[in-house]
Order: sequence, then C-alpha cells, then structure tokens
Amino acid sequence: MTTPSRSRLCSFCLVAFACVVELHAQDAAQQEQNELSQALTEAGSSPVDFTRALERHLRKYPDSPQRATIEKALAKSAIDMNDHARTLLYGEKVLAAEPNSDDLSLLDHVTRDLVDTDYPKALAYVKRYEEAIERMRAHVPEGHLTPGQWAEELDSNKVRAMVLEARATGNMGKPEEALKIAQNAWAIYPGSEAGREVAKWQVKLGRDAEAIEFYADAFTIEDARTTEAERRQIRQSMGELYTKLNGSEKGLGDILLRAYDRTAALKRDHLANLKAKDPNAGATDIADFALPRPEGGPLPLASLKGKTVVMDFWATWCGPCRVQHPLIEKVKKQFEATGKVVFLSVDTDDDRSLVAPFLDEMHWNDPIYFEGGMARAMNISSIPTIIVLDAAGKISSRMAGFIPERFEEMLTERIAETLGN
Repeated sequence: MTTPSRSRLCSFCLVAFACVVELHAQDAAQQEQNELSQALTEAGSSPVDFTRALERHLRKYPDSPQRATIEKALAKSAIDMNDHARTLLYGEKVLAAEPNSDDLSLLDHVTRDLVDTDYPKALAYVKRYEEAIERMRAHVPEGHLTPGQWAEELDSNKVRAMVLEARATGNMGKPEEALKIAQNAWAIYPGSEAGREVAKWQVKLGRDAEAIEFYADAFTIEDARTTEAERRQIRQSMGELYTKLNGSEKGLGDILLRAYDRTAALKRDHLANLKAKDPNAGATDIADFALPRPEGGPLPLASLKGKTVVMDFWATWCGPCRVQHPLIEKVKKQFEATGKVVFLSVDTDDDRSLVAPFLDEMHWNDPIYFEGGMARAMNISSIPTIIVLDAAGKISSRMAGFIPERFEEMLTERIAETLGN
C-alpha cells in the first residue's frame, strides 16, 4: 500500500478547506437573502417599515454584497418620505459610488438639501446635475417620449439645476452673479421657480420695482411644479413689496394683468419653438395629435373626426400582436363598405429601425404609423391595446391584452356601438 506524501495531503486539505469555505459562503449568502426577503415582506407597503427593515439589515450585514442596491433603495425611499436627513445620508453614498449617475431626481434632491448649508458642495452637485442633463440630450429614452417632450423635460431640469446654482452662488455672497444665473434660467424655460429666484436676488440688490414684476410673472405663469403653498408665498412676497413701495396694494391688479399677458406670450413662443421640432408638443387632447409615418407627413387625428377610428397599438416584440393582426383584418372587411370606420396600425417600438424588417417578415402591407407620444398621453401600459374612438373623437372603448377566442366578436360589437348598430 502506497502512503500519500505530506505535500499531497496538504494540497488535498487546502482544496477541501476551500470547498468548505465556499459552501459556508453560499449558505451565508442564502441566509442573508432569506432574512432580507422576510424583513421586506413583513414591512409590507409602509415606507417607514421598509426603511427600518433595510437599515436593520445593513447593521447586521455591514459588508453585504447588496449594500449598494440597498442604499439606493433607501435614498429613493427617503425622497418619497421627504426625509431630508436620510436623502443626504444615502443619496451622497449612491452618488459617490456612481460618479456618472444620470439619476436627475437624486441629484436634484441632494443638491436642494445642501444649497442653504454647504454652498461649495451644492455647487459641485449642480455641476454634476447639469453634466448629466447634457449627456441625456443625446438620446430619447424608452417610455414613448417624443423628441419635443424629451427636450422640454430636460430644459425643465436644466432650469431647476440653474436655480439651485443661483441660490448657492447668492448664498456665498455673490448676488449679482446669482441674479444673472437666475435670469439665464428664466430665458431657457420661463417658469414660476425661475421667476421667483430672479425676484429674490433683485430684492437683495435693492431693485424692488423690478422684483415686483418678476414676482407677478412667477405668480401668473402656468407651472405644474409650483405648489399652492408656493403660489401663496409668491403672492405674499409680491404684496408686501408692493405695499412697501406704494403704501397699499392699489394698482397691483394692473401689474398682474400685464404679467399674465406677458407670460402667456412667452408660453406661446416656447410652445411654437417646440412644435417646430415636434408637431405633438403640448398635445393633451386626442384630436391634437398627429401620428408620424415612415414616409410622408404626419396624420392629424382631427382630420378623421366624424368617423369611428380603431387604433391598434402593437410592437415588433409582441407575440400576441402577430396573432391579433389577421383577426383585425377580418373585422376590417366587415366595415369596409360603410366608409365610416378607419383602422390605424400604430407601432410603439422605441427603436423604429426594427419596424421595416418586421413588416417584411410578417407580410403586413397596410400603412403603419408611429405613436408619436400618444401612448404615454393615453396611458397605454400594455401591448397589444386597441382603442376605439367614436365620431366625436372620444374614447369609446379600450381593449388591453388579447383574448383570441372572443377578439373578433368583441371588437365588432364595440365598433358597431359607435355606429349606433
């Protein structure tokens, strides 16, 4: 019998030890995951309990391989709960770990929580905020935003970043520079927040009459991001400043009327510039939309008023859409003779280059259109979806998903309802 050498025994022991360590590591990782899953299940939908569960987990497992993901979840939860201390605590950790983060919401909230206390750090985050915005201009993300909608979204964020830059700069004792930054923000995207910031630094510089005009602009301009509490504050600041200069608020109404006319014109000009890039910019009502097509100009839906319109929202990646399409063709034949029903095939792919090869493969010969931001405006959350519009252009029916055995019957009935049959 041959006796193994000591070196061979040692090698065997090391391999065995490594296997045991790996098994223990796997067991430990599984145990941690099980505990985390259980804690989150017990937390339910409560954001407070969710936060406590994650923080307890990090205290127990400070070296958790999931730490970065957990801290990101804690930062988002803190934002949702308006918890400024935790937003800073976890937000800065996330941003330190991701120096090229394009999370505009996180950059915005962290900067806002620093802008009145740590000016240099706030300005550093503003720079990152603005750099992220410029990086994001290069492409329209998934989510069915048109180029015009995406440009408007980024311009709005750019202004928020510049307002924070103005505030931090002014807080550092540079009111003239702060005013210039705020005025540039107003020029990019006239909104209540930028107008308020301009007025603030004009007051600091003793330019009260000019500040009243900008407070009036900020008060009268439509801005979904301004809360009622903020509008009341603008109104109060404007009234106090006007009374200080004039002894009462007599005559302030005339200033507000002029501001309304001025800001309405600014909004019209801004929308006209967007519409030059995107015909659906600012569209909210169905009739305001025009559907782009691969060739030729867009189709204005308003031109179809008086007819029933059946809109089939599909995508190249959607399996049920392939099965549904020939059934739609059958229904279409039933109504061809009436001349009262229009069928529109509307593609929702983010990558339009996929569409032509798909149509060739499937031998679909009917004209197709692109959704052009309509899917988002109409809250279409699943594909396929069929929308039936009545003769007035209002939604008569919405069929989300696909029931093969009843599809023809259901669609036929819903079209017939719009025709009074």
